[in-house]
Amino acid sequence: MRSSLRVLRWLPFIVMLGVTLADLLAGQSLVFLPLLTLGPAFASVSGGVRRTAAVGAVALAVCVPMAIYNGLLFTWTNNLTLISIAGVTAASMLASRLRLQRERELASVRQVAEAAQRVLLRPVPRRAGDLRVALSYTSAAAEARIGGDLYEVVTTPQGVRLLIGDVQGKGLAAVETAAWVLGAFREAAYDEADLGDIGDRLEASLARHLGGEQFVTAIIAEIHDKEMSLVNFGHPAPLLILSDGEVHAPEPTEQGLPLGLGVFETSAPKPQRIPFGSGDRVLFFTDGVIEARNAAGEFYPLTERVWLLRRDDPQEALDSLRTDLVQHTGGPLHDDAAMLLLHRP
Repeated sequence: MRSSLRVLRWLPFIVMLGVTLADLLAGQSLVFLPLLTLGPAFASVSGGVRRTAAVGAVALAVCVPMAIYNGLLFTWTNNLTLISIAGVTAASMLASRLRLQRERELASVRQVAEAAQRVLLRPVPRRAGDLRVALSYTSAAAEARIGGDLYEVVTTPQGVRLLIGDVQGKGLAAVETAAWVLGAFREAAYDEADLGDIGDRLEASLARHLGGEQFVTAIIAEIHDKEMSLVNFGHPAPLLILSDGEVHAPEPTEQGLPLGLGVFETSAPKPQRIPFGSGDRVLFFTDGVIEARNAAGEFYPLTERVWLLRRDDPQEALDSLRTDLVQHTGGPLHDDAAMLLLHRP
């Protein structure tokens, strides 16, 4: 990035030097002086108003002696060249001023957006109870850090509770829905004694705000001393990595419909208890991870890459998995991808 900016800053002078050398080598038979207008035009791409004006002045200063060399001084051809350089410089100065103004506005908007992002998706604690926690979030939206995926980890009197989910759809509507779900979970996680009751609170909150057939797939989990309780609302099952190296995905015995579709369900799903002892790890993720494709259309083989999560530091392990995921796709992801890794040392 810095090398590109450095090239852009020197590009106007390189272009004007090239035009001058070409004019000298071509002799008086060919005149390249009108191409000096490229100098101030390129200067407006990366420089400010004063720098653009300075480059225009250099172009005029170069044009006069070159016109004398070509025997064109005070001719209509050379006068038009001087007028063209002055006109392009003035237009480039205006373009540079507008560009700088837009950059300042964009920087201000980004600051506001980053503040909103920190409120919505707060950084998860590195430690929660006796657990070590790692997070990876990759938004499919350009220049964005949040999208339709959501997560939260809180320590309550009942134990460590977490939420990971995926909102149907993309864009600002998905972010707004994610905000409703997170707000409801942060309150219910402390108030409710049972995971099923937390799910009811989320369902009731979404029923007031979602319309049509919108929904949110999610998993609500609670970590105890030697086990873990899960309530799955149509979300991909997590990967449990045992201390002996065995890996399996605990498919729910009773999987509920996604949040927002509770009106079509006769009974709410009940928590599923899974052993989670010392040395075990569990990876929660959204479908943006397992549905990521490479150029050949092959899905990301998450189960085959679990060995990347065996590093001592959970965050380093999760970062290596995310790097491998991006390398698999060979470019930006087409869907948001959130991953939470919990390790009981």
